[in-house]
Amino acid sequence: MIALQSALAVDKWKPLFDQHDRTGQGEVSIADFLFLLRHPQVRAELDAHTLTLLEVKAAEPQRRSVTYQEFVNMMSNRRNDSFRLAIESRETDQWQSPLYLGHTTYLTCFQRMVRRVAKEFLPDQVDRQFYADRYTCCPPPLFIPIITLLEVGCFVYYCVESRLITFTGPVPTASIFIYRPDRRHEVWRFFFYMMVHAGYVHLLFNVLVQVAVGLPLEMVHGPCRIALIYLAGILAGSLGTSVFDMDAFLVGSSGGVYALLAAHLANVLLNYSHMELGILKLATVFVIASSDVGFAIWTRYSQPQGESSPPLGYTPHLTGALAGLTVGLAVLKSFQQHLHQQYMCWLALAIYTGCVGFALFWNIFYY
Repeated sequence: MIALQSALAVDKWKPLFDQHDRTGQGEVSIADFLFLLRHPQVRAELDAHTLTLLEVKAAEPQRRSVTYQEFVNMMSNRRNDSFRLAIESRETDQWQSPLYLGHTTYLTCFQRMVRRVAKEFLPDQVDRQFYADRYTCCPPPLFIPIITLLEVGCFVYYCVESRLITFTGPVPTASIFIYRPDRRHEVWRFFFYMMVHAGYVHLLFNVLVQVAVGLPLEMVHGPCRIALIYLAGILAGSLGTSVFDMDAFLVGSSGGVYALLAAHLANVLLNYSHMELGILKLATVFVIASSDVGFAIWTRYSQPQGESSPPLGYTPHLTGALAGLTVGLAVLKSFQQHLHQQYMCWLALAIYTGCVGFALFWNIFYY
């Protein structure tokens, strides 16, 4: 009953919005939107807080239009709660200086770090300011620290067990975690191979990237979204290897790491016009990823292979990145919510689902 009343309350604004939608695509220009806000019906039925929220939204830099979905979310208070609370707190608490002014006097190291995360990972200035002022790290990010500690712990265990640590080893082929093509029926290996790493360089790269990229993403988007992206990359890595490199063993969390890198890339692409140094960020990700993938391919085909040193696949780097890009588009929020971006998110999710379905079908019937 409540949902029906909410839907009816939202639908009554559709005819009024459509009157100002000149293109018929569910968007109105800023000039038409401001004219809409001056309509007597809007002024009569909306409270001052909602009107202020709508006016601030229309005044955002580089904004050219407002979609009906954005209008509906703001009217029903379903958009980002931080935006609504920021409008209210600005009237009562007097916000601190904007992030871009660089007023960092009396800020602790933690506050500086939070402001840097807000500036790098949030495209909207109001959301940046609210996040920077209110983030308390309670609850703290948990998924990335826990998974990192587990990976380091497993590496230390296998090093102690084998009494060996090298640039590319040890590779514990007898581990119950490692993905092996002859043990595909042990389905946990499709995920838990991420716990085992081939050498300290492999471990160090994965840990550094997932902490540097994954931890800020988790601070902004929460542990559930980042865990979903990370595990989607891990699964894509093992399934991709089972299809494209059928003889290879798998170790390491590269599938999840590249999923996080690609998800950050998706975040930059979704909010490109609002992100600082967007081209530099894209170039940095490309250089880091290309170097690591090149090293993985070189290791796969140049190292001598035997019972103690099986061929290690590099496919998770590529399929993990594809998983992060597709799932990231669907899971990470686009703070502008344009219609074409919603279609793109659904298309990306469909691509990932289709690829996983094909790989599962291949493993069951054609392997």
